[in-house]
Amino acid sequence: MEWKGRRQSGNVEDERGAGPVRGGMGGNPFGRGGGFRLPTGGGGGMSIGTIIFLVVIYFGLKMVGIDLLQVLDGGQSTGQSGYEQTQSASPQGSAQEEETKAFVSTVLAETEDTWNGIFQASGQTYVEPKLVLFRDGINSACGTASSASGPFYCPGDQKVYLDMAFFDELAQKFGASGDFAEAYVIAHEVGHHVQNLLGTLPKVNAQRQRMSEADSNQMSVRVELQADCYAGIWGKYTEQKGLLDKGDLEEALNAATQIGDDTLQKRSQGYVVPESFNHGTSAQRSAWFKRGFDSGKLSACDTFNGNI
Repeated sequence: MEWKGRRQSGNVEDERGAGPVRGGMGGNPFGRGGGFRLPTGGGGGMSIGTIIFLVVIYFGLKMVGIDLLQVLDGGQSTGQSGYEQTQSASPQGSAQEEETKAFVSTVLAETEDTWNGIFQASGQTYVEPKLVLFRDGINSACGTASSASGPFYCPGDQKVYLDMAFFDELAQKFGASGDFAEAYVIAHEVGHHVQNLLGTLPKVNAQRQRMSEADSNQMSVRVELQADCYAGIWGKYTEQKGLLDKGDLEEALNAATQIGDDTLQKRSQGYVVPESFNHGTSAQRSAWFKRGFDSGKLSACDTFNGNI
């Protein structure tokens, strides 16, 4: 893929320098972590007068630009999800990792160009997602995730989360190497963002809550295959720009094949359990990516009506 020298997205949030995740969400992935607490001293609590005094002091300091909450909390902030992370001033990585960051930023920019154009053509506004780079673990509005979770999209904060070590795993463990294979992964997660903007994800998530596990898994497969198809649409626009090298399409199709549910189950346990599939078979994933790539149209990606 010809990506060097092209525009890089400003929507990448680099959290690789974050310290250990604090304020864990426990068993409830949508819960809130530990927030600010007033110091109570020795076990007896505080009187009303003391509380009023502290409130007066707090707002007095606030007026001169001093936030007592941040001072007492060590200068750290609690995000929308109620979690805290220790930030490093400047995340550092190897030269290879920094090049990968540039690649990710460029691919994200290309998805922005594609989906901005598609939405504008239909009279809609595309809200660009953020992409969060992390190492080892991260907290999101959808809960705590580790590298083992793989890349994911969280509709709660409209962000794509990516531990770049996944690309090494994709190549070494799953045999899906190549820059367009990596681009397919990003485009797939952005495809979920498109589903969220179009109202597909909220509708499906509401339906799944009333379904059996088997039916819910089947609905999940349809969601994932549509995201593959949307990734294919992005691939079509990328090809039209003349950015694809020979063999790039095959890289993406191979990646889709290698991460199909049946292939993954055969590799890990030697047999498949179709009723447990939640992403689609290798044949389905590659076919739906190719359908989006061949057509370049949203209308070709209706995975919710008919057979898949």
